[in-house]
Amino acid sequence: MQWYFVALLLTFLTSSQGILTTLSQSNGKYLYDYATVPFLAEVFKLVLSSLLVWRECQISPSTRMTTEWKSVRLYVVPSIIYLIHNNVQFATLTYVDASTYQIMGNLKIVTTGILFRLFLRRRLSNLQWMAIILLAVGTTTSQVKGCGEASCDSLFAAPIQGYMLGAVSACLSALAGVYTEFLMKKNNDSLYWQNVQLYTGGYENGSWWQRLFNGYSITTWMVVLNLGSTGLLVSWLMKYADNIVKVYATSMAMLLTMVWSVYLFSFKPTLQLFLGIIICMMSLHMYFAPPNMLLDLPTQVRAAPESLKEVTVERRTDS
Repeated sequence: MQWYFVALLLTFLTSSQGILTTLSQSNGKYLYDYATVPFLAEVFKLVLSSLLVWRECQISPSTRMTTEWKSVRLYVVPSIIYLIHNNVQFATLTYVDASTYQIMGNLKIVTTGILFRLFLRRRLSNLQWMAIILLAVGTTTSQVKGCGEASCDSLFAAPIQGYMLGAVSACLSALAGVYTEFLMKKNNDSLYWQNVQLYTGGYENGSWWQRLFNGYSITTWMVVLNLGSTGLLVSWLMKYADNIVKVYATSMAMLLTMVWSVYLFSFKPTLQLFLGIIICMMSLHMYFAPPNMLLDLPTQVRAAPESLKEVTVERRTDS
């Protein structure tokens, strides 16, 4: 599969996560324990990846699977980072409101680019850096509420601890993504074997067996499958594309979710949303378009070479 097809599919699935989660509620409440959903999604990814590893080994006995402990232990690190990130996330929300936190989360777009350059040694052109900053500006613009609303004044009214924790949360999210990409690309192991190692370290949801499947509906199972499939697509992009592609896919998904909400949940479109979409589309074009499409250079007309005249030279020999 081409990376852009996977990125489009990831954008679609990510944008539908919030929609499906909202539809799975009943009268604004969850009839199921939502803490079981990430666990079941991890189980889905682990089982599917294990089956794909088994199938790949049956087809090609030369499938590469590094089993040395010094390599396998590295796959626990992303789970630890995400665990710390989740705790920092809850701590941040004690100081700032949800809308402010969502806007501050766009900082991870820029931090991903910085860590992408520092740790993976991937150079970005000046246009690509401008595109990444534009993406952060565009997503933030789409989320800022009108100043006529009551919550507008709360955007910069939080304590300094909230903004510091928000910055730490964005850095941790970017670090987890960049480190995962490093793991996926550090050797030529099978993608599905690498997924098996990643998904065996993410169980920290408590006594899930006591409340598993309670209140589940078809929509809830769709949420589980959506979340699991999204994780598998992210792993594919980490292996064969990069973190920047994932950032663009998830950012575009956020905008697509807001557009869908206009039709499904009577969400009122704002001028900021339209401006944010335009800025993000400009950023997308700037980052991925070939340089010759971005620079309108004047064509240089070269003068046609003059036609060579045939000159005959007579030689005389003295007798």
